[in-house]
Amino acid sequence: MTVQSPNPDQMRLIAQVLSLHYEEGRLQSQIAKELALSTAKVNRLIKQGRELGMIQITINSPLLKYFDLEREIAKRWNLKKCLVVSSVTGSPQATLNEVGKGAASLLMDSIRDGDTIAISGGKTLSTMIENLSTASKFDVRITPLTGGVQGQHYTDVNHLATELANKLSGEATLIHAPLHATTEEERDIIMSLKSVQAVMDQSRQADIAIVGIGAVAGADSTYYTAQPVSEVERQRLYRSGVRSEFLGHLIQKDGSASGNTYNSRLVSMPPRDLVNIPVSIAIASGPEKVEPIAAALNGGYFNSLVTDEHTANTLLHKEAD
Repeated sequence: MTVQSPNPDQMRLIAQVLSLHYEEGRLQSQIAKELALSTAKVNRLIKQGRELGMIQITINSPLLKYFDLEREIAKRWNLKKCLVVSSVTGSPQATLNEVGKGAASLLMDSIRDGDTIAISGGKTLSTMIENLSTASKFDVRITPLTGGVQGQHYTDVNHLATELANKLSGEATLIHAPLHATTEEERDIIMSLKSVQAVMDQSRQADIAIVGIGAVAGADSTYYTAQPVSEVERQRLYRSGVRSEFLGHLIQKDGSASGNTYNSRLVSMPPRDLVNIPVSIAIASGPEKVEPIAAALNGGYFNSLVTDEHTANTLLHKEAD
């Protein structure tokens, strides 16, 4: 439909109205009073100016690049929410701290009284809890998604559940079981215990889940801290397609759970059960986490992601290759 060009007087009036509204921030009612027009007439003039292409809106903000990354990642992996925070050049710890702040903010936006919040262990979750600051008290329960890891007190799931409950003035349920059993038979016995079943059932019915994503390559791999294996075995697993650790499970590049024996010994909620939790937030950052994040995203196990700008950029570029 062709828009008929107004006469010069009309064009001048439109320009005047647009200037008052967009440049000076006047309300339409104020413009109407000043120019002795009806509010409806002012509204029509603004609409006419838009149709004539007289309005161009430019937003200048350093945050726009983050919004673009969030949209791309959310669209690529069908996420409900993606939050990208700033990377601190030359300081992985400072970057992790920014990611922790972002995750804490997203969690606070999601919490409601009566919620059950299920969490995993790990350094990233610990950083999020450290950055959680609230004067509000919430009627919430925190419950573990996995068994515990001996010797890793400050990043162990029971410790983190207690810390998060303290921050929110809620209650914590603890799990008295290891993450890694020695054999599959031992794992089955542990999972059959009523106390362990009760924790897992509570976690399955959670309203919110917060999970870290672990690396399986590199000297600082969190998975091999909890499950020590030889360098030869690490390389074998990587060659077989393993790229990520999620809820203690080794995850293949395509997002499927690996069929190796390590996964069969886990005291943990299966990743596929996480999809039934309404808000599921995964948190990870750093170059060593790009492949792990991509694999976990390919599995479709969670609907929200928090990461940093550099990791987000690398993730998208790697997936585009």
